[in-house]
Amino acid sequence: MKYAILIAAIILIRLPFLNQAVTGDDVYYLASAQHAQIDPLHPNHTLYDLQGKDVDFRGYPHPPLNAWVLAGLIAIFGDVKEIPFHAFYICFSLLAVSAMWMLAKRFSPHPFWAAAIFIAVPVFVVNGNTFESDVPLTAFLLAGVAAFVTAVDRRSVLWLILSSLSLGLASLVAIQAVFIIPILASYVWLNAREWKLAWIAAFSTAIVLSAWQVFEYFSIGQFPILWTTSYALEYGLERFKSKFTNVAGLTIQSLFIVFPLLIPLAIRKLRRDQDTTFLLIWIAVFFLGAAALFTDGSARYLLPIAAPLAILVSRLPIRYLRPAAAAQLTFSLLMAIVNYQQWNAYGAFAHSLQKETTTRRTWVNAEWGLRWYFEADGARPVHDHQAIPAGDMVVSSELAYPSPYRRGGSALTPIATRDITSPIPLRIIAIDSHSGFSTAEKGLLPFGLSTGPIDRVRADILIARQPTREFLPMDAPEADDQIISGVYSREGSNPWRWAAGNATIALKLPAQPRPLHVDFYIPDSSPVRGIRVEADGRLLYEHTYEKPGTYAVDTAPTRAGNIGVQFDKSFKVPGDNRELAAILIAIGYK
Repeated sequence: MKYAILIAAIILIRLPFLNQAVTGDDVYYLASAQHAQIDPLHPNHTLYDLQGKDVDFRGYPHPPLNAWVLAGLIAIFGDVKEIPFHAFYICFSLLAVSAMWMLAKRFSPHPFWAAAIFIAVPVFVVNGNTFESDVPLTAFLLAGVAAFVTAVDRRSVLWLILSSLSLGLASLVAIQAVFIIPILASYVWLNAREWKLAWIAAFSTAIVLSAWQVFEYFSIGQFPILWTTSYALEYGLERFKSKFTNVAGLTIQSLFIVFPLLIPLAIRKLRRDQDTTFLLIWIAVFFLGAAALFTDGSARYLLPIAAPLAILVSRLPIRYLRPAAAAQLTFSLLMAIVNYQQWNAYGAFAHSLQKETTTRRTWVNAEWGLRWYFEADGARPVHDHQAIPAGDMVVSSELAYPSPYRRGGSALTPIATRDITSPIPLRIIAIDSHSGFSTAEKGLLPFGLSTGPIDRVRADILIARQPTREFLPMDAPEADDQIISGVYSREGSNPWRWAAGNATIALKLPAQPRPLHVDFYIPDSSPVRGIRVEADGRLLYEHTYEKPGTYAVDTAPTRAGNIGVQFDKSFKVPGDNRELAAILIAIGYK
């Protein structure tokens, strides 16, 4: 009866969110799932524009099982359909709770309340309404651990086989699954160290994950983990600041997995026995593994430790557990409602502009669900610093990782704006909430308390206009309007801007031909030694320099609107994908 109540509770929690819009990292799994329609064995063998940069998904840190699940659903329903997709994903929540029930009966004096507290975990409630890998990973892990514990306790080979199958599936959902190895090994050591089969089964995740890596090696000539590592180094994800932020974020989030006041009470009630040791090892290993592997301190990375933590606090008297579970579930549902309102508002905004999107070339300058729904109507993602021509429409977001782009002398004319908000004063992620629930990049608070906007989205038409300045310092207010391409945004309050190998600037035509003046600086780190200046495509000036330094160019008189500045070489620095050449200070007719 109690198990039936838990199953009913999960179904009731999920049903109101069946039509939740595509959210967060859903878009990346869906991109792999769409590619799987033409290459079923290799869903990650595709390119994707991620935050303005072309990324090879063969380095995506997630193995393909979640993409395969979505690919199967797309094949069945013909397209991405929110309601049937979410209905299917309830299966993972049911598996997780069923496995939690088995574990709770083994380790908790109050198994119903242990499972109830697990169901009410905020990240389980919120992320269970997405297509992301966190709940599927946790479901397969818990099922594997529950079967493994049963196998060791009963010396059952059948349960050991079931455990290995489940753990193998977990390893194909996320590489984080390998953290279960020392946890299972500790249980064998504590309870059946002489049983060799159990030792082998404890390494199931590593065996399956290694097999997939080898399969991919023979497909692409490189192990995916090496590709992933190279991306981490390229983007600077292993820097001390990133790791410190990750650890700080995970530490704060760990205190809010269950109702916070239960944790100090549970610590005081800790027993010195093998079961407690096993549960504490489980928590410690996954926390340290998340600290080592990830960089953004998200609460979802700690979902695998929700089960042992819920079991430990369930050892408290029931008079503490009842109100704590009720308060925790209420809070989690409110968070899920805010999350639902945010992502569905993106879908509604895209739907309101469907006529414009399908009749005008449209660019979407955002990630996540906003990008998904506009791309579904034919929009294209914005690349870093690309020039977008007049007449096009650009949809942008303040929150969802917009990329800098060039308007090519055009003015932005808004045709639609919307504040994404919720009357519930809780924020998972927002412009100014400093909540680290989704990523510690946005702040370190466990959640945000605010009634302000979650995001501001807008759609603008680029209208061509004439340049207003003949001489253009790079810190002039008009610079962004007159830079067509190849010159990046200002960095802080600096009066200069980095230029790429080829830059184009629009200038107001002088009344009579006049000399063109260019102020620029070649840093010591730059290989640049030569410069070419063109006026409306005609060579106006060319020179080679012997060494870095600050230089000024004065050309013969000319009268041209589009000025091209070309440097002979360019370079990149670690963690910065921009093509850099020299620093531009000013250009124009003096």
